[in-house]
Amino acid sequence: MASDPNSPAGGPDDARTPSGGSASDWTQAGPEEPLGDDLSVLIVDDNEQNLELMHAYVDGLGPRLRLARDGQEAVAAIEAEAPDLVLLDIMMPRMSGYQVCQWIKSRRETRDVPVIMVTALGEVGDVERALDHGADDFLTKPINRVDLVTRVRTQLRVRRLRHDLEATQSELRRLRGERP
Repeated sequence: MASDPNSPAGGPDDARTPSGGSASDWTQAGPEEPLGDDLSVLIVDDNEQNLELMHAYVDGLGPRLRLARDGQEAVAAIEAEAPDLVLLDIMMPRMSGYQVCQWIKSRRETRDVPVIMVTALGEVGDVERALDHGADDFLTKPINRVDLVTRVRTQLRVRRLRHDLEATQSELRRLRGERP
């Protein structure tokens, strides 16, 4: 019996989730779901207009937003409270985004914090240099709202999954009587 792709039950390859909805329903519903205020994003840019624009684009997704206006301010903010994601300009006074990213990735406490470089630099060499310094993703200015929101959502979901996996592994070790 052929399945009607327009029917609520979906086709034969339409996996069902534990809640009874299909996997395609879950993925389609995902972007509208708030990410939660237990997550935080640090936005770093020395240009006030860019800072405000990124803030406006990401505001409403759920995470707490913090701002830094240069690399040294970013480092101080991260030392005070590690964010779950950093949106980081490259060309800044006092400390470049490359230096900040390398500092984040060199510390045990923050090496898993995803960093999205957001910059006017758009040459292949610039992307390679950002990745060499530990960036997880790269966006060029002018910033496209859809691209920024999509990448922020993706990186924060991965971050949450990593936290969940670590908590599950820790609980398994505890149940087995193993040392952490």
